[in-house]
Amino acid sequence: MTTEKLKFPPLSIKGQGRNLTHRVKTGQTLFSYMEKVIAQYQSRGQHRTSETYSSTLSSFRKYREGVDVRLKDLDSILMEAYEVHLRYLGLSPNTISFYLTRLRAVYYRAVDEGLVIDRHPFKRVNTSIEKTVKRAVSLQVIKQLKALDLSHCPAKCFARDMFLFSFYTRGMSFVDIAYLQKKNLKGNILVYRRKKTNQQLSIYWESCMQEIVDRYGAAANSPYLFSIITSFSVEDSRRQYLSVLCQINRYLKMMGKGLGLHQPLTMYCARHSWASIAHEEGIPLSVISEGMGHDSEKTTQIYLASLKTEVIDKANREILNLL
Repeated sequence: MTTEKLKFPPLSIKGQGRNLTHRVKTGQTLFSYMEKVIAQYQSRGQHRTSETYSSTLSSFRKYREGVDVRLKDLDSILMEAYEVHLRYLGLSPNTISFYLTRLRAVYYRAVDEGLVIDRHPFKRVNTSIEKTVKRAVSLQVIKQLKALDLSHCPAKCFARDMFLFSFYTRGMSFVDIAYLQKKNLKGNILVYRRKKTNQQLSIYWESCMQEIVDRYGAAANSPYLFSIITSFSVEDSRRQYLSVLCQINRYLKMMGKGLGLHQPLTMYCARHSWASIAHEEGIPLSVISEGMGHDSEKTTQIYLASLKTEVIDKANREILNLL
């Protein structure tokens, strides 16, 4: 049975037609304003954030068939129609929410700047997040992954070891692993700032971490700890990091299937797994939260203010000793 692809032309909304291109002449338009916001994030080095807004703009621009719209013309009817369009494309509720929440953020930024009067265009669309599929794997799976003989495939071995390094370092994100520099390792303490939040974290340097650096350490003339990034260009270094991450996740998924996992095994699973296993071992939620560098849980962060780094390092050591 085949289904004909429907289309939800945005220009039919409220009697608008293709000649709208010629009528958008006055007032700040959404496309141009979003492009300015994206450029600002890029200039501040917030490349991941700029990419999320770029993908949102690309999606909405395709829906509008390239026709811009003034900020003051955004209304709930247009946003509802866009939501229906995304749903028809078969996107998941969380992906739909991803696009809508970023459009909403841009709109209210424009409201704050006095560029438009709030017409509450998002009042009828769903921007809530559904619970995602469990990404954590058990301690037994971590042990099985660690025990795999991958000497026949160096690429798989590298992917596995990067997963383990993330787990060893309390679920460090791969972007932070890729950009680690030799100067971040001060004696037996690794000090770095999370790319996502700019929060500074410190981790006691364990022997299992050093073993992985010994295998994949960067050249002597490189400032980086690992040989993942070789370019000093911001754009090239980001492309290299994303390319390596894509390759790692591809091999991790292969290994996950080989271990009988139902969910895809990716680098992000290492972060979830550390938190899940720490919780199962009775480590307080407050210690786990600070150990992972969470800063969005305000209530937890207030309680965490007095925690010592040694407490977190002790918690990490307890987990590593289980392997």
